[in-house]
Amino acid sequence: MQTPEQIPGLADLDRLDAVFAALAHRTRRAILVTLRANGGSQTSGKIAGRMDNSWQTTSRHLRQLEEAGLISVGLQGRERIYTLNDAFMREVLHDWGERFRP
Repeated sequence: MQTPEQIPGLADLDRLDAVFAALAHRTRRAILVTLRANGGSQTSGKIAGRMDNSWQTTSRHLRQLEEAGLISVGLQGRERIYTLNDAFMREVLHDWGERFRP
């Protein structure tokens, strides 16, 4: 009997689940759009200033986006800089769409 990891097409469902879960929330999509509109990177403070949430809530959204691989975080001095991983997002969404092409 094959495990889910051995079945063609199911091996990457965990990755897809993480991406789709991250994209399911409007605030997380807004963060991605904000990053894209601002050259792909922004400080955590600037991101939080654009959201209608508390810092704690925005921080949780950023963490989920990071865990899904849609953004990465780095330090510049004492500032956390969040960067959009748009190539990864395009790859995942393209691969998903290709499964349904005739």
